[in-house]
Amino acid sequence: MIGSRPLLLLAGFLCTLLIGAGAAYAYDQSTSDQIAKGVMIGGVSVGGMTSAQARAALDAKLAPAINTPVVVEAEGRRFSLSPKQAKLAIDVQASINEAVAASRDGSIVERTTRSISGGSLNESLTPELSYSTAAINRFVEQIRLKVNRKPKNASVDFTTTAVEPQKGNEGRQLKATALRAEIATALASQAESRNLTATVAHTKPKITRSTLAHKYPYLITVDRSTYQLRLFRDLKLVKTFMVAVGAPQYPTPTGLFYIQDKVVDPVWSVPNAPWAAELAGTTVAGGTAANPLKSRWMGIADGAGIHGTDNTGSLGSAASHGCVRMAVGDVIELYDEVPVGTPIYIV
Repeated sequence: MIGSRPLLLLAGFLCTLLIGAGAAYAYDQSTSDQIAKGVMIGGVSVGGMTSAQARAALDAKLAPAINTPVVVEAEGRRFSLSPKQAKLAIDVQASINEAVAASRDGSIVERTTRSISGGSLNESLTPELSYSTAAINRFVEQIRLKVNRKPKNASVDFTTTAVEPQKGNEGRQLKATALRAEIATALASQAESRNLTATVAHTKPKITRSTLAHKYPYLITVDRSTYQLRLFRDLKLVKTFMVAVGAPQYPTPTGLFYIQDKVVDPVWSVPNAPWAAELAGTTVAGGTAANPLKSRWMGIADGAGIHGTDNTGSLGSAASHGCVRMAVGDVIELYDEVPVGTPIYIV
């Protein structure tokens, strides 16, 4: 009987080991779907949770990232890209599976010891996120078409009574490459807010409203209906003159012209026309009483121009053969004021 005691003790020890191993195995199996403490997924602590619990927690936390659109503000307008349009998707289950697999690393003894002792893995995982690059490109192109424009020079709206400066526009160019990168970053960030401000480059026009007056230091308008010629300096009305314009059968040309030439005491080359009678095709010396152009000539177009007249009774009527007539003193004053190239708008 004495020889059998060591065998009984050994048998008892082995039985205890088997029972402990069985308990450890049973415990390990019961936690096979449990994520170890210290594991984070997408910034959410999922330690101690089962796969189902982790899925519920992540769905609740990451729902805003799935449902929040990208909103871009550009030049006072707002553009929106929905997650559906961006084909945004987050593979939460893959991260959960990875977390469970990491929790199962090591031997059964290591896992059981870590679990019972409250040890942690200190593991941080990021859910895989996907989106459509083509959708981003289409969205940015939509914004570009609305935002981009070429610079437009300031201009003058000609009327017969006033000269209205029209404001130009700056050119705009969306920084499309940078915006595409910002949108991709916003989608990948899983942020609850995806509001962006697009960067837009601005280009000033060559002629702005402030410099427009320098382009038009002098300007003339002629209103045939009221027989008035107006002189503008730096786009501001300086003086109004009474004139005569072409008779109905010899109308003064209309539109925008420029003073082509200026002559003192011009020679009159008489048109070869029936109305010129015996003078047709001849020339009349400048500065003579027979010369109807009198002391000054400013050519406009097609043989028409501005000149003086001693027939002041014709002023305020349609009486000329296409030219604009002025009193001699008035035409000398205008001649001395405006240079060649001065715009003249006739209506």
